[in-house]
Amino acid sequence: MAFPVIPAPRADRKDHWIEQLGRSRNDPYAWLKFIPRTGTRTLDTLPAPLAEYLQAEMDYADGMVAAMAPEIAQFRARMHARAPEIDVPLPASSRGWRYDFKLPAGRAHRVFTRISRDGDTQVLFDEAQRAQGHAYYRATDHQHSPDDRYFAWAEDVVGDDRHRLCVLDMESGTIQTLVESDAFGYGGLIFSPSSRYLFWLWRDAHSRPTRLYRTPVGGGEAVLVHEEHDPAVFMQVARTAANGFVALTIAGPDIAEVRLLAADAETAPPRVVRARERGITYTVDEWAGALLMLTDADGAIDRKLLALDPADLAVQRELVPHREGMPIVSILPFAQALVRLERQDGLHRLVLRQADGREIPIAFDDPAYAIQLVPGQEYAAAHVRIVHQTPAHPPRWLDVDLTTGACKRVGEERLRGFDPSAYRVERLEAVAPDGARVPITVLSRRDMPAASPAPLLLTGYGAYGFSSEPSFSLPATALVDAGFRYAIAHVRGGSEKGRRWFLGGRRFQKRNSMTDFIACAKHLRDTGRAEPGKIVAHGLSAGGLLVCGAMNIEPGLWAGVIAQVPFVDMLNTMSDADHPLVPLFRPDWGDPLADPEAYDYIASISPYENAVRDAYPPVLCTAGLKDDRVPYWEPAKLIANIRHHSAAGNPAILVLDPDSGHQTSAGQDSVYAEAALLWAFAQRCVKARD
Repeated sequence: MAFPVIPAPRADRKDHWIEQLGRSRNDPYAWLKFIPRTGTRTLDTLPAPLAEYLQAEMDYADGMVAAMAPEIAQFRARMHARAPEIDVPLPASSRGWRYDFKLPAGRAHRVFTRISRDGDTQVLFDEAQRAQGHAYYRATDHQHSPDDRYFAWAEDVVGDDRHRLCVLDMESGTIQTLVESDAFGYGGLIFSPSSRYLFWLWRDAHSRPTRLYRTPVGGGEAVLVHEEHDPAVFMQVARTAANGFVALTIAGPDIAEVRLLAADAETAPPRVVRARERGITYTVDEWAGALLMLTDADGAIDRKLLALDPADLAVQRELVPHREGMPIVSILPFAQALVRLERQDGLHRLVLRQADGREIPIAFDDPAYAIQLVPGQEYAAAHVRIVHQTPAHPPRWLDVDLTTGACKRVGEERLRGFDPSAYRVERLEAVAPDGARVPITVLSRRDMPAASPAPLLLTGYGAYGFSSEPSFSLPATALVDAGFRYAIAHVRGGSEKGRRWFLGGRRFQKRNSMTDFIACAKHLRDTGRAEPGKIVAHGLSAGGLLVCGAMNIEPGLWAGVIAQVPFVDMLNTMSDADHPLVPLFRPDWGDPLADPEAYDYIASISPYENAVRDAYPPVLCTAGLKDDRVPYWEPAKLIANIRHHSAAGNPAILVLDPDSGHQTSAGQDSVYAEAALLWAFAQRCVKARD
């Protein structure tokens, strides 16, 4: 027997009728939702009946996980045996310092350093020391000041994404906590061009970044620079490429406004580049004495690039015209060239644009790959540093000459006992029910014939225009070594094929994402790559909506479903105006509080509401008790409803982490431990079909 017979908890069904837009619905598991009036949600602060029930869920999950202990141990051992000793080569600063971090062999946390021109190494800080005494630790947005005196980062020691901001004085070695709590760490802090100030974003009671502050790095009162009152936008702050400005970007899915603070007037009020207008988004940078605006204005859905006069902000000229189907992903200006990352046929392409308009395209011949532009590069550099990787090849750092386009490898992630040539990467296409051609990236062992059916793990996301990049994953190679194929379904809702691909899986077209995913599974089955009855679906966050929606449409197609922190209580969440993300993402999902059509469409696809009497496959959902993006009650309610409706008797497991939020703690061991659990569950699912 693949799974042990352990009685699962049964949540009480309590009628909870909701009247909305002339419609009535019953939410019998609404009582599983709890938001504390103040403070962080913990097991100790839950109402007693809820605490007892969630404890029962954790006990049940512990019993099911214990039965998979041998497989979990094998997967963890495989991953740890290959774990790289990461030494990331970062570009040099203008004063010659090279900032770096290492992940020493056998260590879970990074050590940050900097190296002088003479080769002397200065240890900045060790994350393991920062994490001591905390059940959860995750840090982000590490950066040095332009004058190389200070080093800042945001860290979360609770699990609720409300960061504290730390600044190291690299001359004295003193670390100060500049902001004690409630900071926004994801693109939410930046040093001023003078290095005198740290600009940072504050999160309100709904966890939305609503204020920009300026705090003297040496200490002093925080000064409010801008306060945002529209809950339907988020903010990010950055310096422009040549350090000429601090740019505050205020944006939602279909609106944007950028406010600039000039380097010679850091304490002056910010200047609006273009007032926000519904249906138009843009970002701003600088190059060759002009401001750059990357925008979708005037119907340029895949974006065009304009040069603006810095004085009056008038459009000077069009640098790169709109080309539908070739979206511009991002730009990175240098004094010698303008670097552009775009997509062609769904894959990344790098383009170097010279001041005279000449362009040098940099392409790679891998069937599927991903490119990243390393952040924080000096404007005067002669090379752009990129990261190139494929599902079979770990990341490698390349310096691309800005004048000639010549590439030089300057570093790579080396895994112990790992041979990239032992794996095959394929780029395929499935045909959706409406004729759309959906890309699929497949990873398998090279010694496994292409037409040899094998168990398959199919993963996808398909939301918010975020593309599922064909990147390297050590856990994925461990699963493939265990006899699986691993595939990524690049479904509509992402932007792999441009904005129309995104729009085709957005709002009233969201069901397309789910039927695309099903089409990919069937294509891999029908072409002999996936063994019939042995396909496991996997999705994270909004990818959980994707796979659980696909499960409701065709439950018999899947051997199992894995949904990590899944967005599955869609109708109730989008009806909660106080949720941190709901006002922001109404353009993507619709507003069931005001629009009857949106209500009806969401009600027709929401996984929780659409669980019916059927033979459901085994299901595993993860959740973080402190998660405020996709709260724990969403997967808890789905699991309870599947147990109530399922006619198969397969397990439905909720793995609840009481110490985490939307992400697990950042240590390498946490990542491997979670992946080992998911892969062990996938193995058990296909074993149950033998």
